[in-house]
Amino acid sequence: MGKAWLSEWLMLGALLTGALLGSVLVGHAGLFFLAAVVVFLSRHLYQLYRLERWLRIGRRRNPPESWGIWGEVFEHYYRLQRRYYKRKKRLARVIREFRESTAAMPDAALVLNNEMRILWFNDAAREVLRLSPARDLGQPIVNLIRASAFNQYLSSGNYDRMVDFVSPVHDSRTLSARLIPYGADQNLLMIRDVTRLHRLQAMRRDFVANASHELRSPLTILAGYLETLNDDQVLGPEWQEPVEEMLGQCRRMNSLVNDLLEISRMETEEADATMDDVVNVPELINRILQYARTEDGARHDIQFECAGQAGLAGVERELHSAFSNLVTNALRYTPEGGKVRVRWYPRSDGAWVFEVEDNGIGIENKHIPFITQRFYRVDSSHSRKLGGTGLGLAIVKHVLHRHNALLEVDSTLGQGSTFRCIFPRTRCRIGAQPAIRSVS
Repeated sequence: MGKAWLSEWLMLGALLTGALLGSVLVGHAGLFFLAAVVVFLSRHLYQLYRLERWLRIGRRRNPPESWGIWGEVFEHYYRLQRRYYKRKKRLARVIREFRESTAAMPDAALVLNNEMRILWFNDAAREVLRLSPARDLGQPIVNLIRASAFNQYLSSGNYDRMVDFVSPVHDSRTLSARLIPYGADQNLLMIRDVTRLHRLQAMRRDFVANASHELRSPLTILAGYLETLNDDQVLGPEWQEPVEEMLGQCRRMNSLVNDLLEISRMETEEADATMDDVVNVPELINRILQYARTEDGARHDIQFECAGQAGLAGVERELHSAFSNLVTNALRYTPEGGKVRVRWYPRSDGAWVFEVEDNGIGIENKHIPFITQRFYRVDSSHSRKLGGTGLGLAIVKHVLHRHNALLEVDSTLGQGSTFRCIFPRTRCRIGAQPAIRSVS
C-alpha cells in the first residue's frame, strides 16, 4: 500500500477514533460518527472542486497542492500535462521544420486532404500556380489545375509516376506533378517546372532528325554508286571484297540512322501507347516471319506457334519494330542450320506472351542486365561483323515500356536464348480462339 493511501486510511481512522472518544465522553455516538463522515467527504468534495476548476480554467500549468491521495492525483495530472506539452512542442517543431524545408524547396509543394482540397502550400507553389492564401486555401486543386491529363492522373489512383501538363498560368510552360499520399488521408503534391527539359528533348529530337536526314542523302548516293560498282565489277576482282565491305557499312549506317530516329521518337512521346487501336498480333507475326524467311534464305528452321487470336491495344508500327528486332537478333546470333521458334500464347493470369527462342550462341548471365542499353555489345567485333547497330534491344525496351509490358530473358552461353515480351491483360483484346497451330 502506498503512502498516499496509508495517509487517507490514517485520516479516516483518526476521525473515527475522535468520534468514538466524543461519544464515550459526551454521548450521542451517531452524531459524532456522522460528523466524522461529513468531514471526510467534505475534504474529498473540495479536492474534486479544485481539480475540476483547474481543468476548466486550463491556463495554469501547475496543479493545486494537496496531500494524501489527492496529492498523488494532482501530481499524476501534472506529469501527464508535462508530457502533453512536450509532445505538442515536439510536434510543433516537426511541423515547423517540415514547413521550413518545403518552403525552401525550389519545387512547388502543396498539402491536400482526402478530398484533394488545399490545406497548405509553399512559396514556390505561390509563384508557379499564382496561389493566394486568402483565396485558394480550402479550394479543390482541380479547380485551379484544369488540365485533362492532371485530372485523369488524380482519378486513376496510380501515383507511382509523374504527369506532365501545360501550366494554368503560362501556356508556354510545362509542369510535372506527382502526388504522394501520407499520414491520415493527406497528400503531398509536388510540382516541378520541366519546360527547360522539354525544350532540351525537343532540341535533341530535332537534332537527331535533322542529322539523320542530312546523313541519309549522302549515304543513299554512296550506296548507289557502290552497288553499281559491285554489280558491274568494272574495277576488277581485287576490288570486289573492299566494295562489298563498304556497301555493307553503308547499309549498317542507314539502319543506324533509322534506329536512332525510332528510339528518339519513342523517348519524346507520351509514356503510354494508345489504347484505342487494336493490333492483330498473329497476322503481324506472320508478316514479320514471312519477311524474315525471305531474307534468311532457308539458312535456319523458323517455326511459329500461335495459341489464340488475341490482339493488343497499342501502336502497330512500334510492336512490329520490337518483334522484328527480336526475330532478327535470334537469326543473327544463331549459326546456320539452327532453329528459331516464335510463340504467341496466354498465361494463367490473363497476360499474353510473345516469345522468341533460339539455340544460338547465348549470352553470359553477367551481360543480361545491360543488353537493353543503347550501343551495349556483348562482343563488339562479332556484333559489327553481323551488321548490328546496337540499338535493337533498346528499341524493344522502349516499345514494351510504352505498352506496359515486361521483357524477360533466359540465356545459357553456347546453348541459346529465350526472349519473352509479357503484355498485361489490360492490353489484350481476345478474339476467336482457334486450336493451337504450328507454322514452319
